[in-house]
Amino acid sequence: MFNEDMYKIGAKGSDIRELFEYGKRRKLEIGDDKVFDFSIGNPSVPSPSVVNETLIDLIQNVEPTKLHGYTSASGDNYVKSEIANYINNKYNANVSKDLIYMTCGAAASLSITFKALLNPNDEVIVIAPYFPEYKVFVENAFGKIVVVNSKLPSFLPDFDDLENKINENTKAVIINSPNNPTGVVYGKDVIEELASVLKKKEKELGTNIYLVSDEPYRELVYGDAIVPFITNYYHNSIVCYSFSKSLSLPGERIGYILVNSECVEAIKLYKTICGAGRSMGFVCAPALFQYMVPKCLGYTSDINVYKENRDILYKELTSYGYEVVKPEGAFYLFIKSLDEDSYAFSEFAKKYELLLVPSDSFGVKGYIRISYCVSRKQIVDSLPSFKKLIEDYNK
Repeated sequence: MFNEDMYKIGAKGSDIRELFEYGKRRKLEIGDDKVFDFSIGNPSVPSPSVVNETLIDLIQNVEPTKLHGYTSASGDNYVKSEIANYINNKYNANVSKDLIYMTCGAAASLSITFKALLNPNDEVIVIAPYFPEYKVFVENAFGKIVVVNSKLPSFLPDFDDLENKINENTKAVIINSPNNPTGVVYGKDVIEELASVLKKKEKELGTNIYLVSDEPYRELVYGDAIVPFITNYYHNSIVCYSFSKSLSLPGERIGYILVNSECVEAIKLYKTICGAGRSMGFVCAPALFQYMVPKCLGYTSDINVYKENRDILYKELTSYGYEVVKPEGAFYLFIKSLDEDSYAFSEFAKKYELLLVPSDSFGVKGYIRISYCVSRKQIVDSLPSFKKLIEDYNK
């Protein structure tokens, strides 16, 4: 009667969302301050002041029918021009406003991109661990996920495995740096090697392989970490960006797709993206937040808050005996589970009101993810529970 595949997706949410909903119910039962919810990447740091200042200025000074009316289907031309200028100035890139498509965040960007790229049974390579929704987005476009391993303990791509798994059905490789769930950043050397492998395989197979860069955490990096801008390194590249994390606006859903002007048949690809957006109803991203973007380019929420949260958790958890991947970006810790079954460990942690996401849905076993974009109070208050958890488990 209904679409069975859609029913399966809707009947059971992702592990992250399931845990998040459990946390909301549990907080109603025992109180917010007694539940340590590390499930979802929902920024607790306020947006930079320029966000509200710009929104207020727009509301007060722009005629309402323009402010709340339709933009062009692919986005406002001035907004796209400002984004292109910012990228070109900051990254010494050569991107075109005419190849930018404004979207409702990175999820819409990725969904549209795969709808545009994929024909039935085309393959998309993901590098484990990877964001679980990639599988949903790819399969909804009738594609197939192929998982490539990371090397441990760095969680950088295993390039031998990547080469072995690229074949005539490979249409795209998706990367996410800084990475969710590990916080690992792919540096210049990694991106150069990745580009070299893809160019080699393109030539060998006589096909186009697209590199899709999922970038909601681009600006959230610590210390000397640098995130290379992908269009400077690989011709058939597409950027899927969201302002959700950098500006602490996850509920407002604003982002964009950027097609590299050096892509093979870049204009045709862009028009295919426009067609995919139209077919899915993803046209005219929220106008108010499009108009907000130009004045907020280059700003971020206070990243130092996340860095301090990371440092507190990393120091204390490793001192308790946890094995932790130290992240260079984003706001997640990837921690070795105390049980080979990460689902069992996640359930056991609920005894101490710790909500930790099991790693299986990220494509690897034996880890849990902690989202540390929470209040400092929650970080500090949770530490005794983490200590009791490992002491109890070791017994």
